[in-house]
Formats: sequence, C-alpha cells, structure tokens
Amino acid sequence: MKRKLVRKCYIHMEHVDLCYPSLVYNSTTIKQEIFSKLSRKKKIQQLDDVIALSDFSLDIKEGERVGVIGYNGAGKSTLLKAMAGLYPIQSGVIDVQGEIRALLELTLGFDVQSTGRENIMYRGLMLGCTPEEIHRQEEEIIQFAGLGEFIDYPICSYSSGMMVRLAFAISTTVGGEILLVDEVLSAGDIEFQAKAKERMLDVMSNAKILVLVLHDLETIRQVCNRTILLNHGSVIADGTPKEVIHFYLNNQK
Repeated sequence: MKRKLVRKCYIHMEHVDLCYPSLVYNSTTIKQEIFSKLSRKKKIQQLDDVIALSDFSLDIKEGERVGVIGYNGAGKSTLLKAMAGLYPIQSGVIDVQGEIRALLELTLGFDVQSTGRENIMYRGLMLGCTPEEIHRQEEEIIQFAGLGEFIDYPICSYSSGMMVRLAFAISTTVGGEILLVDEVLSAGDIEFQAKAKERMLDVMSNAKILVLVLHDLETIRQVCNRTILLNHGSVIADGTPKEVIHFYLNNQK
C-alpha cells in the first residue's frame, strides 16, 4: 500500500527587490500645474523610485507563526503583498508552497452597488469557495457581521464600520494553509473587536504558517513563535518575540 505524500508548506524569498515606480509619485494634475505657474513657484523636485524591499531574503517553514513589526513605511504590508503575489518584484525569487489566504485590505474589491448578500457570494468566489460552500456559510456570516436587514441593502449605504464587519466575517470563514494577516484584528468598533479577535485567533491556530503584521506587541508575544523587525525594506532583527520586541523597544527613533 502506497503512503500518501504530505506536502510541506514553506515561504522562500531570496535577494528580492521591489520598488514603486517614481511615476506614481511624480504625476501632477492640471490644477497643480496651473497653480504652480500662477504662484511662480518652482515645480517640486522629481522623486526617485521608492524602494520597498531591498535584497530581501527570508525563509519561513511549516509550524512557524511569524510576527512582522516595524515603523510605518518599513515595508511590512508590502512584504505580505509580495508573498501573496499581489505585487510584482523587480528581481530575486519568491517561492511559496501551500494555499495562501491573505487578509489584507478587507474591503478591497467590494461592489458597492450590490447588496451585502451579493457581495458575500462575490468575495467567497474570489477566495476560492464554490457557490454551494458559500450558501452553507451565508447565514453564519450574516449573523457574525451583525447587519440584520441591511444585508439586503446596497453596501454603498453602509457605514465604514458595517463594511469592515461584513468583509471580516466573509474573509475569516475560509481558512488556508498559509495565512497572511495585516492589522485585521482591529476591525470594526470596540464591541466587534473582541469577537473578531477570538475568531481570528481560532483561524490563525489552524493555519500551517502564519505571517502577522500587527502594532499590538502583546498579541505578537502571545500568538507568534518568531518575530522579524523591518526597517526600510530590510530585516534588522530576527528571533523570538521576546528578543526582537525588546530590541525594537530599546532602539526607538
């Protein structure tokens, strides 16, 4: 009898460079051009390409829960999006083995003219679910989001908090072998956050690999078994949460 091979999950990044083209930052509107001429001010100096990840190498193996910390602009969110294949890299290698579930910008991709119920279907399909699977989960998603009758209203009528609650409820219904999480533990209002954190911890515990970007250092200590500290797109510390957080707090700018 042949033994079934069990696939090991991993993330391998080697000498990765990722930058944002200067065209994104150097573009000006007609209004800005006219104002510049009328005020006789010199045009703002053209900016260079923004380097988000520089000669970046990292290996994450199955069983690791990796917390990613650092100041704003350090490259944390960019790192997750590169791992998820959302951002193209200029050079290097990214090799990911395992099914990825990325919880990043929760409300991205919503069709605001469609109802909440319709968006459950759209988002579920985008996450790789079948229509049958989505229908089975639909009522649980609606109940968790706490939207009541608003689930059948177009989401352009939702408050930002309602939209986030719906997005979180949908996104955390589907698990994955590799879970990439960016600050979603702070989704919604204070009352919803406690419920969201409990659910998120359950989802994270079932993943084979977790990469978590979070400013809440205490949660990083509780959830992760490894932490990396980023600065200007490079890893400057890599070790246990206790070691890296201590280094981070004692080397504040």
